[in-house]
Amino acid sequence: MAVEAHPVDSRLPFGRQLTFGIQHVLIMYTGCITVPLVFGAAVGLDRATIALLISADLLVAGIITMVQSLGLGKLAGARLPIICGATFIGLDPMIMIAREYGLEAVYGSMLIGGVVGIVLAWPFARMVRFFPPLVSGTVLTVVGVSLIGTAGRLIVGTDRTDPSFAAPSHIGVAAVVVVLAVGFMCLARGMWSQIGVLIALAVGVVLSIPMGLVDTGGITSSAWVGLPEPFHFGAPEFPITAVVAMSIVMAVVFAESTASMLAISEITGKPVGRAELARGLVGDGLSGVLGGVFTAFVDSMFNQNVGAVAATRVFSRYVTATSGAILIVLGLVPRFGALVAAVPKPVVGGVGLVLFATIAIVGIETLRRADLGDRINAIIVATALGLGLLPVLTKDFFVKFPSAVQILLDSGITMGAGSVFALNLLFNHTRLGAFARGESEPDPLALSVPDVSAPPQRTQQEPTAADPAPAPS
Repeated sequence: MAVEAHPVDSRLPFGRQLTFGIQHVLIMYTGCITVPLVFGAAVGLDRATIALLISADLLVAGIITMVQSLGLGKLAGARLPIICGATFIGLDPMIMIAREYGLEAVYGSMLIGGVVGIVLAWPFARMVRFFPPLVSGTVLTVVGVSLIGTAGRLIVGTDRTDPSFAAPSHIGVAAVVVVLAVGFMCLARGMWSQIGVLIALAVGVVLSIPMGLVDTGGITSSAWVGLPEPFHFGAPEFPITAVVAMSIVMAVVFAESTASMLAISEITGKPVGRAELARGLVGDGLSGVLGGVFTAFVDSMFNQNVGAVAATRVFSRYVTATSGAILIVLGLVPRFGALVAAVPKPVVGGVGLVLFATIAIVGIETLRRADLGDRINAIIVATALGLGLLPVLTKDFFVKFPSAVQILLDSGITMGAGSVFALNLLFNHTRLGAFARGESEPDPLALSVPDVSAPPQRTQQEPTAADPAPAPS
């Protein structure tokens, strides 16, 4: 008697598989293309170059989505219904690296960060207990809040001498985009709610045409079919500070992806062990390598698509593999990337404002699964949020420090992630934490981290497949 396949491993009729695959692409699409749009605008790239970044972004996202869905032997891929795309977590550090060292350093450090991720994927899968909701929730909150300023600068501009700086018309277009996005997401139902941001973006573009904000010159001059050029900005460079920053980004991406994989496991009922976690993290690292080569971006697993799996109850990983194939096709059409690159900055800023704030809300929702009633945990989160937002809310705070150090300290993401990880390690994984809670006397010689080679013990904060799924973003 044949054993029935788990719903995750089952195939759907071609028509349904294609339909659900397209839906996943529509759900993740805006978030995926916003990263190259924001990055290109922030570092002053022309629209033709931004179009190349978008094509590379979609191509790498498609490849990694297929790897995660179908697997790459025993080397990579969680073999779960997962959609991957460019993560906002690396955006701030990439912008600072570009301004300090140039684009060659951005993609060189991303490539090395990906290699570091591949090497550390299996050890990290054994260290998942050190990245509970207390850590991942704090990091996501800092990421979301710190990026809101980037959205604002896209709306009003950065050059105060420019006559269009803070133009009411630009702010008005962004406001319409925000209102439409909120209206669709809150009032619409089904797929219309899920693609509300995409509809708002399209309406914003239409409103921008009579204002002269849409330049279509690069669309007609771009090719219909083409492969993104490897190392488009030249031979990669590897400044040590930039490499460290992108390696930290990869660690944060690992923590986020681990939570997503555990959520998918809970939703689908498909067990996920350390081997599946490790192969999924190798996929994240591979995205850094491919992103560094093809001038794309580090990918993570999209929580909004995790929510779509839960809502539709369509668990087949072949559906998400179909989504990956669609993304690859889109990435091989440069004219499509040029069309997206023509989206005006105020429209991108309006969309980014909603998406970035949503990331912060996902972080707050994740923190609800941490025990913030515990005095020590509350202090850890408060301190990490303060340090993470300090360089965001107080510009030039570290301006007198060496430029190499500023790349690390001026990033709210690295400051927040580093501090919450260190404080959680100190107070929740050593005897100092027990002493701080009045549970025992401290032994200075025993303040050590437990042996990570031993099977992890379940704690209240540790994420497992039984934990609730994160709120869709």
